[in-house]
Amino acid sequence: MQNWIGIAASLVYIFTVIFLARFMTRFGKEASRKTVHILVCNWWFLAMYFFAQPLWAAIVPAMFVAINYLSYRYQIFQVMERGEGKGDLGTVYYAISLLILSLLTFGAGKNPLVGAAGILIMGYGDGLAAVIGKAFPWGSYHVFGSSKSLTGNLTMFVVSFAVLALLITWQGSASVFPAALGLALLATLVETMTPLGLDNLTVPLVSALAYGMG
Repeated sequence: MQNWIGIAASLVYIFTVIFLARFMTRFGKEASRKTVHILVCNWWFLAMYFFAQPLWAAIVPAMFVAINYLSYRYQIFQVMERGEGKGDLGTVYYAISLLILSLLTFGAGKNPLVGAAGILIMGYGDGLAAVIGKAFPWGSYHVFGSSKSLTGNLTMFVVSFAVLALLITWQGSASVFPAALGLALLATLVETMTPLGLDNLTVPLVSALAYGMG
């Protein structure tokens, strides 16, 4: 029963985020997109509470791989789509990352905090980097056709460091600063070098892998 309650709670939470993001469209389409991007990553905490088995944890992300692709293709949920013909499948990659990390980090003998590291860095770090980097585009430059800025890089690093420090502390490790510093630098480098929305795959997967190996 708990698994079914978890699925229902997950759907209510995600669709509530999408609904609330409509109110951010007054600040522009990118504001609504990033609202969804940042808030949806908190689903991972619901998953950790309700699901113990990887297949149950993966059901909601698997649903949203299909839902997000249909939304991208037909502009169903416009608050999370660019709608500019950029061929950006970032929302689909986001759901794929949730799916992969659900399968890999839930279950007996595994640690869902490893998945949390990747997902929260993607949600908060990458999301806030885009928001702040666009609002204060100091030190703008281009990498592989993508626009970046030093303010965005700094935001990505600081937020990633904060996320990692909290997770490492949660696990009771004493070596918070050096571990969080190194992983935050890695996440920032991966985000900087990844084009075309693929950072929604590379950032969470590489970050989670590095966190799990640390």
